[in-house]
Amino acid sequence: MIDQTANQAMESLLRPRKLGVLGDAWAFVRSWPLIPGIVLVVLVITGIFAPLIAPHDPIKQEIELRNAPPFWYPEGSAHRLLGADHVGRDVLSRVVHGARISLLVASISLSTGVFIGTTLGLIAGYVGGMVDELIMRAVDVSLSLPFVLIALVSVIIFGASLGLVIGLLALFTWASFVRYVRAEVLTLKERDYVALAKVAGASTSRILIRHILPGVMNTVIVVSTLRVGQLILTEATLSFIGAGIPAPTPAWGLLISEGRSYVTTAWWTAFFPGLAIFLVVMSLNFMGDWIRDRLDPRLRQL
Repeated sequence: MIDQTANQAMESLLRPRKLGVLGDAWAFVRSWPLIPGIVLVVLVITGIFAPLIAPHDPIKQEIELRNAPPFWYPEGSAHRLLGADHVGRDVLSRVVHGARISLLVASISLSTGVFIGTTLGLIAGYVGGMVDELIMRAVDVSLSLPFVLIALVSVIIFGASLGLVIGLLALFTWASFVRYVRAEVLTLKERDYVALAKVAGASTSRILIRHILPGVMNTVIVVSTLRVGQLILTEATLSFIGAGIPAPTPAWGLLISEGRSYVTTAWWTAFFPGLAIFLVVMSLNFMGDWIRDRLDPRLRQL
């Protein structure tokens, strides 16, 4: 009798519970990054189709609409849904086009950093010796350089431009990938399948590309996802301090910098670009954590 009762209790614990519609919805939201995914999809679509989505020209000035409030204010109108800035430019249009700038800067600089960092990480971890020492000392030098100071000096020498910002971000992105990839390669190159590839006469390049690179791709994907948010935030910081995207290009950091003088009278000029940065960076961080938990069985909690 006792054994039967214990078995029934065990079956009740192992039997899946019916959570109902709300419970199923909550379980789905916890298992999948729904909200961050929606934010990132909106970012990509907005960045690609910015000229079609923006209701107005982002650099067209209409002085008569100077600091016009958003539509929900009594004096606001649907002509400027999120209001206008200090020279009458549409805030919504500038935020939409700012998404294109952020997407362009992050994608190009990240792609360059991933390619350089992954390549050097594979070489450093697999070859070792003096090559590893030289690459890692270059990484240490790169990580120790004051990025903001170098950006300011570069702007003084070459002038502010979109290409300069992309180049600076790519220059300071590769180092973190080298460390992560090298650490993975040091473990993977001792595996049996790598030793068998060496015995079979496979070249070094074939071993790195066909046998070791697939093993480090999970790490590269996770680090890339986390770095995108940092790149967008860094670009916004450079634009805010005047060392990034030059005016009148509608970069989010530049919009905040231009609107900070009107926080008390026209708060919307700085609030909505800041909100866009916050939502995108937070969504990318959540997405990076979720991908890390999914790809690494040791961290899987879902």
